[in-house]
Amino acid sequence: MLVSERIGQLFLGSGDRLEFTEYGGGERWVLLLHGELLTRRMHQPLARRLAAEGLHVVTLDLLGHGRSDRPGDPLAYSVPSFADHVVALLDHLGAEQALLGGVSLGANVALEAAVRAPERVRGLLLESPVLDNGFAAALTCLAPLMVGARTLPVAFSGLRRASRAVPRGIVPFWAGVALDVVNQRADAVAAMLHGVLFGRLAPDSAARRTIEVPALVLGHRGDLARPWSDVRMLADELPRARAVRTRGPWEWRLDPARLDGEAVSFALDVWDARGTRRRRRRSSR
Repeated sequence: MLVSERIGQLFLGSGDRLEFTEYGGGERWVLLLHGELLTRRMHQPLARRLAAEGLHVVTLDLLGHGRSDRPGDPLAYSVPSFADHVVALLDHLGAEQALLGGVSLGANVALEAAVRAPERVRGLLLESPVLDNGFAAALTCLAPLMVGARTLPVAFSGLRRASRAVPRGIVPFWAGVALDVVNQRADAVAAMLHGVLFGRLAPDSAARRTIEVPALVLGHRGDLARPWSDVRMLADELPRARAVRTRGPWEWRLDPARLDGEAVSFALDVWDARGTRRRRRRSSR
């Protein structure tokens, strides 16, 4: 099923610009947030799948990522500020509520938004959040990247030029996503990682326990920075959560049928689409 796709932009109070893509239409909103250093392009297959089911899907490039602005000031970045940007986007779109989905950093932002603006969040679709047990491993992986961006910017410039020279239309989809990852400005990468890693990375356990919306939490085997223990912990903390264990981070990218099905079923349940269809059938008799 073909769905409409359109690109939009939002200007924040700071003057920074965010770019997003809308898929489909209607009032059953789903907002998908990418992982650190990735872009909204990673969610294109899932967005199209959800929109084909009648949902109104939005994918956002967080500040410092993709085609959104990339300020070089660490104070411009934090998980709480990203959550505020999500709420600002819902205001811009005229969406009273949305199902928030996110991967890694995006999952943390969705959790933060659910704590800061619970009335705007219909449900949570979370893949591999970075929480208590995984923070040390995440810091070990990302801190050297932050230091490298500060001390070896020429390496980032070379990778960026090389990645931008490859037309995305001639490479496989996920190869294009990988090229987007290395299309980075050194100053923006250093600033973003600094702001995120040394700020509030996620709501604490007490705050997470106050989130009362339905949640589907997915985690992978053998992921040190986002271990299954954190997924289980979060699922136990959230009153209405269910955990799903995947075969690895590659499953949803390369063999998506099972997890797409989980996501579609969950999203329709959150918006009570099945109940709506049943009522329509009864009323038509």
